[in-house]
Amino acid sequence: MKKTILFFSMLAVATLGFAQVKQTTSAVVAFDATTPKDALPKAENKTVIAQLNTKTGQIGFEAAVKNFAFSNPLIQEHFNEERWMSSDKFPAFTFEGKINDAQQYNFTKNGVYNVTVTGQMTVKGKSNVVTTPATIEVKNGTLTAAANFSITLADYGISVGDGSKIAGQPKISVAAELK
Repeated sequence: MKKTILFFSMLAVATLGFAQVKQTTSAVVAFDATTPKDALPKAENKTVIAQLNTKTGQIGFEAAVKNFAFSNPLIQEHFNEERWMSSDKFPAFTFEGKINDAQQYNFTKNGVYNVTVTGQMTVKGKSNVVTTPATIEVKNGTLTAAANFSITLADYGISVGDGSKIAGQPKISVAAELK
């Protein structure tokens, strides 16, 4: 987590004079690992830190694991345990990436931009490359970014057992209003 905060701090300082960094502390990341046998393993975190450099296309977010809220407190407890997210040992998961071909987009101009983002998703200390389509809408200097993708839990050292109650490839959605 310290490395991520340092990354975002350096990114902000490096571009402070150019006002090209858009950020928020209230992005939303949703996690949906529901299956036909269990509709409860889904959660939402509304306190995610996100940042986008409109000039370079660098983009990233950090989500505190313990801030994911489940409707069932027992599932939330299991989510934070060693077998799953080990939130005491790995308190956050991060994404650090870049908009592919960022120079072709003018994020100072109002409009909707369909982009592709590639970067490193780090969960439970393990990093994997994630590439996903995303939408960025610019309206009067405010950017609204959204992406939906899936990850494979086993790639991050998370075992779901027989997989009947928890999807091995949960859906992740990210939404942020960046100013």
